[in-house]
Amino acid sequence: MPIDDVALGSGPRPIGGAAKPAPRTSPRRGSPSRWQDPLFEQTTRFFAVLVLVLLAGIVVALAVAAAPALERFGPAFFVTDVWNPVKLRFGALAPVYGTLVTSAIALVIGVPVSFGIALFLTEMCPAVLKRPLGTAVELLAAVPSIIYGMWGLFVFAPFFAGHIQPALTATLGRLWGVGALFQGTPIGIGMLAAGLILAVMIIPFIASVMRDVFEVVPPVLKESAYGIGCTTWEVVRHVVLPYARVGVVGGIMLGLGRALGETMAVTFVIGNAFRIHRSLFEPGNSIASALANEFNEASDPVHRASLIALGLVLFALTLVVLAASRVLIGHLARRAGTTT
Repeated sequence: MPIDDVALGSGPRPIGGAAKPAPRTSPRRGSPSRWQDPLFEQTTRFFAVLVLVLLAGIVVALAVAAAPALERFGPAFFVTDVWNPVKLRFGALAPVYGTLVTSAIALVIGVPVSFGIALFLTEMCPAVLKRPLGTAVELLAAVPSIIYGMWGLFVFAPFFAGHIQPALTATLGRLWGVGALFQGTPIGIGMLAAGLILAVMIIPFIASVMRDVFEVVPPVLKESAYGIGCTTWEVVRHVVLPYARVGVVGGIMLGLGRALGETMAVTFVIGNAFRIHRSLFEPGNSIASALANEFNEASDPVHRASLIALGLVLFALTLVVLAASRVLIGHLARRAGTTT
C-alpha cells in the first residue's frame, strides 16, 4: 500500500483509478412524494386566497348596497343622530354610540370578573372543584344569545329596576362628573342593562382564554417565585401576567368582538330608541339591534340602504378592533423579546 494512502487514511485505491461516487437515489416516476407536496401547497394556497376573496366580496357587496344612502347623506350620515323613516332622514351616530357604550360597559365589568375566575381556577381552586367549575364556565358560552335576552327582559330587568337602579342613583348619581350617568327613571331596560347582559355573555369567553394561557405558564417559574417567599398576588403579577399577557389581550379582544356584534340579547333589553342620552338608564340602540328590528320592514330603498350602511360601519368597527389587537399583541411580543 502506498505511504501517501496510509497517511491520508483513504485506503487502497481501486484498480480502475479514482473512486466512483455513490449512485444518487431518486424517487420513482409516479411516486406519491412527487405530487403530494405540490398538491397540498396549492390546496392550502387556494383556501387562503378564498378567504381574502370572500372578505373582499363582502366589503364590495355592502359598499354597493349602501351607496344610495351614502350618496344622499354624505359624511353627515356618520355624525347625525336623526333616524326618521317617515321623512327618510337617517344618521348612524346614535347606533354607533350605543354599540360603543354597551361594549365598553361589558369590558369594564367582564374583564375583572373573567380575570378573577381564571386566577381562581388556575391558582387557588381545590382540585376537586377545578374541573366542575371550568366546565360550568364553558357551558355558559354555549347558551344561545336569545336565552340571555329573554332572561334579561323578564327576570333581570324587573330586579334591576326595583333594586339596583335606585341604589345607583342614591350613591353614584350624587357624585360630581359621573353622577349624570346614573340618573333617570328606573325602568330596568336601557344602555346599562344591555351592557350588563353583554358582560355576562362575554365573561365565559374571556375567562376560558385566560385560564388556558395561565395554565401554560411553566410551573418551575411559579415554584421558584413561591420558593423565594412571593405571595400568590406577587406570583400572578410578576410571573403569570408577564408570561401570558399576549394571550390575555387576545382573550379580551375576542370578548370585545363578541360584544360589538351581539344582536338578540341587546335587542331585548336596550330599549331600541334612536337617541343619545348622558344617562345610562335611558333607552338606546345599537347597530346590530337596529338591523334586527328594521331590516324586514325597510321597504324604501333609501331606508334599506341606510341599514346596510350601518352594517358597513359595524364591519369597519370590527376590522379596526382586530387590527388594533394585532398591533398591540405584536408590540407586547416585541417588548417581551427585548426584556428577555
